[in-house]
Amino acid sequence: MGLGVVLAALIALVVVVILIASLLRGGGTGGPGPTLPGRPTAQPADCPDVQVISIPGTWESSATDSPTAPHANRRSLMLQVSGPLQRQYKTGRATVYTVPYVAQFHNPVAVPPDGQVTYAASRKQGTDRAVAEITRVYKHCPLTGFVLMGFSQGATIAGNIASDIGNARGPIPAENVLGVGLVSDSRRVQGEAKAIGPDPEGQGVEILFGGLSLMGVDLQGKRDGAFGTLAARTVSICGSRDPICNEPDRPLNPLNIVGNVTQLASVLTMNSHALYGTTSDWQLGGQTAPRWLLGWARGLIDAAPTPKHN
Repeated sequence: MGLGVVLAALIALVVVVILIASLLRGGGTGGPGPTLPGRPTAQPADCPDVQVISIPGTWESSATDSPTAPHANRRSLMLQVSGPLQRQYKTGRATVYTVPYVAQFHNPVAVPPDGQVTYAASRKQGTDRAVAEITRVYKHCPLTGFVLMGFSQGATIAGNIASDIGNARGPIPAENVLGVGLVSDSRRVQGEAKAIGPDPEGQGVEILFGGLSLMGVDLQGKRDGAFGTLAARTVSICGSRDPICNEPDRPLNPLNIVGNVTQLASVLTMNSHALYGTTSDWQLGGQTAPRWLLGWARGLIDAAPTPKHN
């Protein structure tokens, strides 16, 4: 083998070594190599430190309501929480978004027909709009902390989203969620969240009637994975006489669909579900449910970190 061939081989070997070393450092001919994903150290100046997502209950919202100045139902239970928060905090510290959705529940055995949108359609619209806003904010503000809260159908929607986030199926990482507050969650299972005040032994109406699907009444049963990593950050309020979240376990006849739906309609219309603004069914230290939830949300906002801004 001639000297020229040996030198050429040595040069080629050196070039290969340099290329390998360059690739291992993240270099290469195509510019900077891939880097491991990580949280940024700052976010845009217009980002809030905390984003509150409030989801009203059935008949407490509308598809055309304002998310920043809701007025579809001025007696909405969630307005007793979101309203004071909006007035107290500057938008740089905390911004409140009230999810506007149809918020209805069609009773399939109502005579005459009630003209309501089905529960399945209402729940989907509320979920889609809440997730869209959470996604929008997170994409622009990756360091913002989120507080999710809701009542009744809104609690079910907020709980479903929290379950997805806590089980790595959601629109944002679990580390971005400061807390989840649920008042009368229809998919409540004792022990899956931190009970506040009374902790009734019953279960949500969607657990008892889980799998029932008829004319838009689509009840989903237990949440897959419960709240996952958000369990310790999720609080649940349930009145002892509210069968939406505290339905006693009783057998259903799988062959009597109409009878089951009639029983469900009775549960939905004849209970203390609308009394959370009073202390007649739920109270803690003399506080109503929205008053307690307001204090809880304030505590989360006050304790939330203040990210750096660009």
